[in-house]
Amino acid sequence: MKLSVFAVLLQDRTFDEACAYLASKGVQAVEIGCGGFPGKAHCDPKKLLKDPAKIDALKATVDKYGLEIAALSTHGNPVHPNKKLAKMYHEDFENAVLLAEKLGVDTVVGFAGCPGGSPQDKTPNWVTCPWPDDFTEILKYQWDEVLIPYWKQEAEFVQSHGVKKIAFEMHPGFCVYNPETLMKLRNAVGPVIGANLDPSHLFWQGIDIVYAIRYLKDAIYYFHAKDTKIDPINSLTNGVLDTKHYGDEINRAWVFRSVGYGHDAGVWKDIFSALRMVGYDGYISIEHEDSLMSVPEGLGKAIDMLKQTMMFEKNGAMWWA
Repeated sequence: MKLSVFAVLLQDRTFDEACAYLASKGVQAVEIGCGGFPGKAHCDPKKLLKDPAKIDALKATVDKYGLEIAALSTHGNPVHPNKKLAKMYHEDFENAVLLAEKLGVDTVVGFAGCPGGSPQDKTPNWVTCPWPDDFTEILKYQWDEVLIPYWKQEAEFVQSHGVKKIAFEMHPGFCVYNPETLMKLRNAVGPVIGANLDPSHLFWQGIDIVYAIRYLKDAIYYFHAKDTKIDPINSLTNGVLDTKHYGDEINRAWVFRSVGYGHDAGVWKDIFSALRMVGYDGYISIEHEDSLMSVPEGLGKAIDMLKQTMMFEKNGAMWWA
């Protein structure tokens, strides 16, 4: 496994400064944000694709600091019912794929998206229960008429440009939000679809991450290292579906935390052991969204925890067996 960082958390620095900082911390790779909700502070594929010299400069910066490009990421909603927004996120995704082809990167990370509840809707509609029957009808529309056809089309585009893996972050608010929905889309579209396994979004749903890993197996294409702390008082009073602002930490059922501040080292060791058992030996990419810590402190603590719990070397021969 190799330690990576999703560099959008350092968007207040130039890409060169961000890479220099990460290399100084012992990070081995960088995940580059290319659009969608996190923005394009370090990399705007549309601009780079028009100027090969800028692509060469990006490569040179990564190489200068002894880093690798773990993945390109564009976390948007390309099936948004607002056609203008859908077009923007769609173009972000396809431009990221085209740039990945130029860079020799085989993985693009993002969201599967969430359509409206009908062709007339203007905003996404995330369904969380099957009844009244309106909700089941919404799901049929979203999956059969929008989501599956869209990603079948994009799967062809991706594969025609040398990208082997679309790694969807399983994120509530979108149609793919847990292992079952990830596999539903993968089974409908094909093996180019896989998971960006981010434990933070699964923890608060009550999902055991080791169980999720054993279920997904070789469908795991990427891994985001981010933690979640579930508040025992608020969650046991009001449950875990929580629409309060992330900054209202003391009243929320859960908050995102740096690795180790939601679950201890033993949990993370079990996670990495399970990843190795199912054959995942790729990048572990830190995504910092801890509102209780500054980026440098939260990132630093996550790096320290992962250096203790990740497995960096290949497992050798069993000399004792």
